Amino acid sequence: MRRSRRRRPVPPVADRPTYPVIGSESIYQGQVVSLRRDTLRMGDGSEAAREIIDHPGAVGVVALDDDGRVVIVNQYRPAVREWLDELPAGLLDVAGEPALAAARRELVEEAGVQAAQWDVLLDLHPSPGMSNEAIRVYLARGLSAASPGQDFAPEHEEAAMTVSRVPLDEAVRRALSGEITNAAAVAGLLAAMVERDGGWAGLRPADAPWPARPGH
Repeated sequence: MRRSRRRRPVPPVADRPTYPVIGSESIYQGQVVSLRRDTLRMGDGSEAAREIIDHPGAVGVVALDDDGRVVIVNQYRPAVREWLDELPAGLLDVAGEPALAAARRELVEEAGVQAAQWDVLLDLHPSPGMSNEAIRVYLARGLSAASPGQDFAPEHEEAAMTVSRVPLDEAVRRALSGEITNAAAVAGLLAAMVERDGGWAGLRPADAPWPARPGH
């Protein structure tokens, strides 16, 4: 019989080890991400190496229309070799661009939609064991067709992207059944359902501080 592992009590913040970085080595520099090896000083004084993916961060949008439907895009993802249902989303790879501006741009480019009302829904670290990637998911309401002059010419995988609108409850069911597996989409849909059922009381303003954004 396997003996369960007893969970240690969480120490006060002031008593937690700091794990200072005592060395860092660049391993790979790509177009979007880079890989480095950090050497950390452990709490017992020993040293340990950790390989870390540097990521620019990203934004996603739960765009909810007046009929309670959420905008879903379907896109091919080479890393998993699958077509995935996702939220309109994109990298924070434009120098100096605020996260909200990036979210507005991605919603127009990927879904042809603009929104009158924006709020922060939640912030995520999708893979903190190996990457500093952070994602901010916005809630966008008051949807309308994008204004003329905001046309976007999609390239590569985005050229075959499709856009649909799905009732929020159905989208949540698809997430729970494993049909929607994109992490930001699953988290965003569940958060949107919780907030909707709670009268949107937990939403943060669209310009709420985001200290976890990489590079900030």
